[in-house]
Amino acid sequence: MSAARAVGLLCGVAADAVFEDPPRLHPVAGFGRLASAVERMLYADRRLAGLGYNVTLVGGAAMLGSVVERAGRRHSLLQIGTTALATWVVVGGASLVSEATAMARALHRGDVDAARQRLPNLCGRDATALDAGGLARASVESIAENTSDAVVAPLLWGALAGVPGLLAYRAVNTLDAMVGYRSPPYRRFGWVSARLDDLANLLPARVAAALTAACAPLVGGLPGGAWQAWRRDAAAHPSPNAGRIEAAFAGALGIRLGGPTAYPHGIEQRPFLGDGRTPGAEDLARAAQLSRAVGAAAAVLCAVSALGAGRRRDLSGCRSGRPAAPR
Repeated sequence: MSAARAVGLLCGVAADAVFEDPPRLHPVAGFGRLASAVERMLYADRRLAGLGYNVTLVGGAAMLGSVVERAGRRHSLLQIGTTALATWVVVGGASLVSEATAMARALHRGDVDAARQRLPNLCGRDATALDAGGLARASVESIAENTSDAVVAPLLWGALAGVPGLLAYRAVNTLDAMVGYRSPPYRRFGWVSARLDDLANLLPARVAAALTAACAPLVGGLPGGAWQAWRRDAAAHPSPNAGRIEAAFAGALGIRLGGPTAYPHGIEQRPFLGDGRTPGAEDLARAAQLSRAVGAAAAVLCAVSALGAGRRRDLSGCRSGRPAAPR
């Protein structure tokens, strides 16, 4: 099982790199439509309603993953295929890098209007009042956070829990993106979604920050800069997770992130991360390269972790006299 899971994760990452997300009928978009329908049925301005919303959707995703995982347990090729398919569905590394590269090109041309139109593909900021520097900063921050949320985290949960981990994590992250806001309609209903996403990303965000430091030389950065910014600045960020990876990216790229941040519900003052220059189009292009490198490193790390976890289970079974699980 461990070898099949590891191979499936790597195949899924390869498929994400080769095949673009379909413009229509993507499973995650379908899940989002289902979540919207369930929200209309269950919404109430109470945390308990938000808890039921998450139990229904995250629990359903985990159960579906468990059924799929069980079906392939005795057939390695089937498990490789289902794990690869689930990984391709939930990992968004290629689309993230593609959007970041297109944004960098628009800013390099000086086409601020085109860049403003592209920003919603990366994040939920209010782009109307942003100049080229603000658009570059918002894009780098989004690339950093999504490198953790859309690449490292699903791979890590896939290594730990297979297809159930992949699908459940994507459900958690999607619900947070939909209702995990501090705005009045979701302050209570979305509280569980936001806290569950924080919990699911505690370990992945730190692994992603460490990988960012390790990969910094690949984009002309210094690992020490990433480590320093992470240790010095991350704790001031309002998110227990996003600050880690954003600070690491800022230090790795030699730029400064943070400051006034415009959302549809208002302006938030974010702490400064890093102490370099204000990011520009060239830094955005480097951030895309760094994201790609971190994703590749995470894929290898998680595949090795899946193999190691399987071998430990096998050794434990042998020592206790129980037969090893079939592969």
